[in-house]
Amino acid sequence: MAAGGVVAGRAAGGPPDGPVGVAARRPGPSVRGADRPVLLAVAHGSRNPAGVAATRALLDLVRAQRPELDVRCCFLDLAAPSLPEALAGLAADEPAVLVPLLLGTGYHLRVDIPGALAAARLPHVRLAPALGPDPLLATVLADRLAESGRAPGAGPVVLAAAGSSDPAAAADTRRTARLLAARLADGRPVVPAYLSAARPTPHEAVEALHAAGHRRVAVATYLLGPGFFADRAADTPAHWTSAPLGTHDALARLVAARYDGACAGLRDRAPAGSKPRAGRRRRPVLTPTP
Repeated sequence: MAAGGVVAGRAAGGPPDGPVGVAARRPGPSVRGADRPVLLAVAHGSRNPAGVAATRALLDLVRAQRPELDVRCCFLDLAAPSLPEALAGLAADEPAVLVPLLLGTGYHLRVDIPGALAAARLPHVRLAPALGPDPLLATVLADRLAESGRAPGAGPVVLAAAGSSDPAAAADTRRTARLLAARLADGRPVVPAYLSAARPTPHEAVEALHAAGHRRVAVATYLLGPGFFADRAADTPAHWTSAPLGTHDALARLVAARYDGACAGLRDRAPAGSKPRAGRRRRPVLTPTP
């Protein structure tokens, strides 16, 4: 997938995305982010350079849609900068919203990310929810299916998700399957399937639909970018397989919406009747969510 003008390792007009040493705390907020929390996006990461490029391209689109925001990028694994490195790059009193580029609830969101926040001891950082489930993701999935050549009503769809042993993650995938079926609105079933840790696999789901008499089946790749899992999603006897979500206006809007929701929660929690000091703009205090 093309990176669409990505400048590798650096946010346009912002701080470097490369590794930051623990001792290299920033002296203070950037000019662009001086009156707003930083949007720090954390993705899973991939050994595939195209997967990392897809993440950076998506965040370039967020920057284009919301140029007033200081948008930064980090990864949980397999790519740099890591989440601890990115947190170390924040000034001690610099507010930020950590937006997980994850498609559902799972171990990373419940354990890994809160653990990194606790270790960083940054009271001005707040954790936003995962991207999915959400109707905007169903919009992106439907568009990618159309791009693959599947016509409306052409056959059932297998939703190929990464998979997790966490029951909440499987529930999120099932809900996304229902959202996609509603978005397609063509009367064809959408069957959830999992590329790891759960059953059925996409291959098994496609074969089961063939055995039930469906000649043409589509696979909707429910992944953010190319990589090992995307290659596995494409390795089925399906008639059509969509590309990963990638860069899409609706997906970029969803990233910004998760950030806005976390910021709105901060405003709602402000003490009644509180006022900023004269001559200074009040800045929100961010705290990690469970």
